Amino acid sequence: MLAYVFWHRPLDDSAIVEYEQAQLAFHRSLARTPPVGFAGSACHRAAGLPWLDGDGYEDWYFVEDYTALGVLNEAAVGRGHRTPHDALARRFGSGAGGLYGLVEGGAHLDGTSVVWVARPPGSERRPLGDLLGDGIDPATAGLWRRQLVFGPAPEYCLLAPAPPAGVAATRLPDGWTALSTTHERLGDR
Repeated sequence: MLAYVFWHRPLDDSAIVEYEQAQLAFHRSLARTPPVGFAGSACHRAAGLPWLDGDGYEDWYFVEDYTALGVLNEAAVGRGHRTPHDALARRFGSGAGGLYGLVEGGAHLDGTSVVWVARPPGSERRPLGDLLGDGIDPATAGLWRRQLVFGPAPEYCLLAPAPPAGVAATRLPDGWTALSTTHERLGDR
């Protein structure tokens, strides 16, 4: 399972309601007519993201594999999805993205806790999946590892109802950081 994560902000901060409505319309379009290999999506309000210089939005698009990612890319601007995509794109200001692979758990977006774990540039890559996943309930949480870099995306992401013990600062190697944020799913209010 892969997740394309897209962080973004609107072009016009005074038109937040219209921006959020356009986002929901695009995600509903994908849910109504899902591309082959598409496993769901959601958009959240996200606070305090350093790679977005503050607050913005975080979209998660789940796909079965790399082929399905290509299918989603084509379908998003193709027949059946072009109108809601273009309505959203006209309101888009700036963004960044990352591609993540599921390490442990599942594709759960119901929790509000998001922990981003990064390693310092040039540091040794260490297999931290077991450590970071310590204490997660795979029925309600998921540990994701960056696959490709499209911007300043952190190495790991843990989605869970609450941060588990494995991401405590005292358990991470020297220089590694864990940023705990929360997000609120659009359409949940």
